[in-house]
Amino acid sequence: MSSRRQFITLLGSAAVAWPLAARAQQQVMPVIGYLSSRSPDETAHLVAAFRRGLGENGFVEGQSVTIEYRWALGQYDRLPAMALELVRQPVTVLTTTGGDPSAFAAKAATSTIPIVFTTGDDPVKQGLVASYNRPGGNATGVRLLTDPAEPKRLALLRELVPQATTVAVLLNPARSGSASQLSDLQEAVRTLNLHVHILRASTDREIESAFEAVAAQGIQALAVAGDPFFDTRREKLVALAQRHAVPTIYHFREYAEAGGLMSYGIDASEAYRLVGFYTGRVLKGVKPADLPVIETVKFQFVINLKPLSPSASRSPTICSHSPTR
Repeated sequence: MSSRRQFITLLGSAAVAWPLAARAQQQVMPVIGYLSSRSPDETAHLVAAFRRGLGENGFVEGQSVTIEYRWALGQYDRLPAMALELVRQPVTVLTTTGGDPSAFAAKAATSTIPIVFTTGDDPVKQGLVASYNRPGGNATGVRLLTDPAEPKRLALLRELVPQATTVAVLLNPARSGSASQLSDLQEAVRTLNLHVHILRASTDREIESAFEAVAAQGIQALAVAGDPFFDTRREKLVALAQRHAVPTIYHFREYAEAGGLMSYGIDASEAYRLVGFYTGRVLKGVKPADLPVIETVKFQFVINLKPLSPSASRSPTICSHSPTR
């Protein structure tokens, strides 16, 4: 009888311990805090690329890793609270996308949780890392090189619209990198011998006012500067450019695919895959300080061969070229 009682006792203990062990296994699943200044709908393909990068390290959402998403929808002032919310959960790693606004928010929220960021400007100059090869601290990531390409976009616009002597550039003053963008553009304007109007917009109404100014002042071409807020309003920007029949260049190919005239910029999907890959490395225990900052080098020049008209936004014909720097 003694042996039987011992067996029953052991069986009962195992029955109690099993759900505790199962819960413990669930609790050790790492959590990624995914902080974006953009919106989920217009970045669905980029999130898919991010997941592919994670998969290269063996992490699958819902199976071996949990992802907590936070979206600012182009409203940068929401990012600090979102970053703090993720830090307090806590998360295993903070991944920030949608450029430097989300990277700055994450950096301000924690000095200990690893951060994998995206940024369009120089992360050393911005203070995100100590150097490219040795980032130091708790952050590393991918530089998308969107800001340095602004002068090139202006030159391409001049080539496509050679008769243009006056162009406009649309900037978002709410982004800290806009001052650097403006400096680079002013230098390019002097080289190209162009007159330029700087238009600023950080709200939907200001975007509409900017295009009204383009029409009222007879501006012959427009460059939309790279900015996450503008990315969340991609359809609106393309529709306004078509309505006012102003030749416009953008920074991502998604604008041309939506009916915009042309774009020149990095391959965003590849950049997000790299962010996912680095996030996976961090989840495996590699310190951000030991992961050099990656610069994207693949650029895409995309021209929509459809004429500027409201119908151009449907099934556009695209001519794409992907040179390296």
